[in-house]
Amino acid sequence: MWSAAMPKDADGHAIDWNWVRTLDLAGGVSCASDADLEAGAASDPHDLIARDYAVRDRLEPIIAQCSTAFMTDFDRIIASYRLPRALAYANRRLNDELALLIARGVAEGRWTVTEERRRRATVPVLHATDGNDAALADIQDRSADVANARADRRGRQREQERAGRRDMMRANLGSATSQAGSAMLFGDDKPTRSATSQSSQPEKSAQDVANARLRDYRRPDWRDAYLPGRDVDAVMGIDIETTGIDPARVYVIDVGFEFMNMNSPSPAQTSAYQYEQDYYEAGDAYGQSRLAFGVPARAARLGNEFIRELTGIDVRERGPESGLRLFDEWPAAQQGLLRRLEAQPYVAHNAAFEHGFFMLNVAGYAESYRAGNITIIDTMPMSKRWDPGSAPSEEHPYGDNKLDSYAKRQGALDAEHHERHLGLEDAHVMLVAMKHHLGVLRAEGRGPWGSDGKGGVGGKRCGRRW
Repeated sequence: MWSAAMPKDADGHAIDWNWVRTLDLAGGVSCASDADLEAGAASDPHDLIARDYAVRDRLEPIIAQCSTAFMTDFDRIIASYRLPRALAYANRRLNDELALLIARGVAEGRWTVTEERRRRATVPVLHATDGNDAALADIQDRSADVANARADRRGRQREQERAGRRDMMRANLGSATSQAGSAMLFGDDKPTRSATSQSSQPEKSAQDVANARLRDYRRPDWRDAYLPGRDVDAVMGIDIETTGIDPARVYVIDVGFEFMNMNSPSPAQTSAYQYEQDYYEAGDAYGQSRLAFGVPARAARLGNEFIRELTGIDVRERGPESGLRLFDEWPAAQQGLLRRLEAQPYVAHNAAFEHGFFMLNVAGYAESYRAGNITIIDTMPMSKRWDPGSAPSEEHPYGDNKLDSYAKRQGALDAEHHERHLGLEDAHVMLVAMKHHLGVLRAEGRGPWGSDGKGGVGGKRCGRRW
């Protein structure tokens, strides 16, 4: 079914579905044994890395296209999202192997590694110890090049669509508008200016730049679909901690969620939940839960110092010997979470992050989302649209919409404390901030209660809304 609905991958290349069918997704798609990962092994790490990259470079563009193909499959040719989840499952373990093979090369003195930011992605760059970097060209990470090329293609496509819409409007209004008038009307066909007139234009002042930045900031964007409506009430706040940002490469290690009513009274509770921080009070929250998950042996061996410093979770202690099960291998945990996500709208800060991980980790989530059974609310656009304190500044030129900042502006955190970067604690301060914010907006007749606010529950949902 996938082959009929998705002939090309995210980079526009024809997919060899016969090759996909040969992959042992449960057993693994990498080529190295555990012995190959040890420094001094007889195998050549260069050759093993090249073979693993060859697989990943074919696999990840397929995974990247699956969401679009699935969500736009209006004839329902594709019934299940199981294949993308299986591809991502195999790809995570492939990436663990790649990282360990690169580390082996470092240990053997073959190369050194630096992390470099290249527009949209940060990638490891290998440097040959003998100075012959050209010999390593076939085992350099191409992720940044791929991500940037995709972004550029999307930009060109959006511009073509805008140009098409402008042309259609001109055709429809051509009889009522002069040529000169159309240039003024649409604002994109600027008159040609001479070099003299261009050079005479004054430079923009700092205030002009700030005003232009604010205008851009206030323009509607795709995140506005996640804004709540006037009738939002019972919600589940959720936050996840992971070993990275790419759901097709990394693991979910911590999930925290709780419930809160934005309008009606909360149900009576028999006992108050104790958060990690003793200064957190449950208040109106109820049904709190924290779930901890493990990682495969190779991921534990790699460790993750950044995540340890950020969250306090040491991935090296989350391997098989810890007794913690992997989220992507635990159907019961996935189904329990899915039932909760379906029961009422769920709220996250930068909800696209959680949504992406749920799509590739939770069995049945993609199918339920497409069927319209899941509603998602995001507090990040609430911060951007309805919190004046988030506006761009010299310190935050693109706006200050981090959960930590939003929670402080809404009284959920004081100046002495910070976002904890643990699932339950972050979900709690998010809901406290959201409830306070909605109360202020209601009293002032803004946000959902403003002239352009949404009726009903709001949020992003496929199909018919509530």
